[in-house]
Amino acid sequence: MYPTLALYIDGEFIGGENRKTQDIINPATQEVIGQLPHATRDDLDRALEAASRAFQTWRNSSPMQRAEILRKVGQLSRERAQEIGHNITLDQGKPLAESVGEVMSCADHTDWHAEECRRIYGRVIPPRDPNVRQIVLREPIGVCVAFTPWNFPYNQAIRKICAAIGAGCTIILKGPEDSPSAVMAIAQMFHEAGLPAGVLNIVWGVPHEISDYLIRSPIVRKVSFTGSVPVGKQLASLAGAHMKPVTMELGGHSPVIVFDDADVTRAAKMLAKFKIRNAGQVCVSPTRFYIHEKVYDDFLATFVDTLKGIRVGDGLEPETQMGPLAHERRVPAMTRFVEDAVQLGGKVVLGGEPLDRKGFFFSPTVVTDVSESALLMTEEPFGPIAPLVRFTDTDDVIRRANSLPYGLSSYVFTNSLQTATQVSNGLEAGMVNINHFGSALPETPFGGIKESGIGSEGGSETFDGYLVTKFVTHV
Repeated sequence: MYPTLALYIDGEFIGGENRKTQDIINPATQEVIGQLPHATRDDLDRALEAASRAFQTWRNSSPMQRAEILRKVGQLSRERAQEIGHNITLDQGKPLAESVGEVMSCADHTDWHAEECRRIYGRVIPPRDPNVRQIVLREPIGVCVAFTPWNFPYNQAIRKICAAIGAGCTIILKGPEDSPSAVMAIAQMFHEAGLPAGVLNIVWGVPHEISDYLIRSPIVRKVSFTGSVPVGKQLASLAGAHMKPVTMELGGHSPVIVFDDADVTRAAKMLAKFKIRNAGQVCVSPTRFYIHEKVYDDFLATFVDTLKGIRVGDGLEPETQMGPLAHERRVPAMTRFVEDAVQLGGKVVLGGEPLDRKGFFFSPTVVTDVSESALLMTEEPFGPIAPLVRFTDTDDVIRRANSLPYGLSSYVFTNSLQTATQVSNGLEAGMVNINHFGSALPETPFGGIKESGIGSEGGSETFDGYLVTKFVTHV
C-alpha cells in the first residue's frame, strides 16, 4: 500500500489535519494514490525554529555520531529498497528495477558521507613569527534549506541531506510534491536511526511560496537546489540578495559525440538504453547526438533497432523497460518538440507521438536532419526524444557542442587517445564521459558549469558548500 504522507518537523510526523492537501497521481494509471499535506506558515516557522535550535548542539556533535547515523540509514535503505522502490514507481512512474536501483545506490551515498564526515580537516599554517600560531578551521555553515526534484526523488534528497548532516548542519528540505514517498521514507529512516529532533525537517507546499519564505528567513544560511535553470536563477538571485551561498545543480543539454573510430554498435546500443532511462527525464541524459558522417548510417540503424525493442508500460510490470512520463503536462511538451523539429526539416524515423493508452506515455522517438535552431537542439527535452545530426570536423563539433549556455554532462565515443584528450579538454561541461557512463558515483563530484549550476555534490568536494572557513591566529 502507498504510505501515509506527512510533514516531518522537530522529530514529529504531522498529518494533513486542518491543512491543504493535494492528490498524488500514479502516472501510469492516472489514479489518485495518496494525499499530501501542505505546510502552513506556522509549520514553516516551527521548522525554522527547530532547525535553529538543533544546530546549537548538532554543530558540536562528534563526527563518529554523525557517521553512525548515516551508516544506519544506509543499512535501512538496503533492507527497505524493494518497498521504497515500489512506492517510487507508483508516484513517479519509472520501472521498478530503476526505482530499487536508485535506493540501493543511495545507500552507497550515505556510506560515503559517513566516512568522509570523519575527514573534515583544517590545517596549520607555518607562521612568520615563531611565537604565532595560525590555524584554519572548517565549521558547519548553519541552517540549510534544500529543494529537490521529482525525477530522482530519493537520490536528489539523500545527497543534500547527507552532506548537510555530515557537515554538522541542520536542514529543512522541500521535496517533490508529485513524487513524495521517497522523501517520506528518508525521514522515517533518519528518525529510526536516532537523528536528534530538528536536525532534519521535511515540508511540502506550493514551491515558490515555500522557497521564498524559507530563503528570506534570517535563520537560513545556505540554499541548495536541483531543478530547472529558470527556477535556479530565481532562487540564486533571491539567495544572493541576502548574501547566502548556494549549490545549484541545474538543467543541461548533454552532447554526445561519436567518432568514426568508435565501436559504433556498442555505442549505439548503450546510448539507446541510456536515453530511455527514466523515460529520458534525467538531467544528464544524452540529448544532442553528433555522429560522424562515416558511421552515421550504421549508428542510426543500430540505435533505432535497439529502441524498437524497448518495452514501454507500467513500471510495476516486470517486462517494462521504460515507464510513463511523470506528469500529464510532459506529454504535450514532447509533441511540441517533435512538431517544431519537423517544421524545420527534421524527419521522424521512430515514434514521435503519445501512446494510445491510459497514462502519460510517449513513445521512444528518433528525429534526424534536425536544424541547429530547432527546440530539440536548443532546449532540454527532458523526455525520450533523440535528435541525430552529422559532423565531419572535430573542432567544429566541439564548437557546436559548446554553443549553448549549458554545461552539465557530455559523452564522447572514440578509440583514439589523442581525440579523447582533445575533446575532453575542449568541451565546456562539468562532466565528460568517454566510452561509458561514469558519473554520479558517491566518490565522484557531480555538477555543472555555465548555466548548469554552481558547486558540486559528491566526491571530496561534497561538504564544501556546507562549511565555512575560519582563520584563527594567536600568540
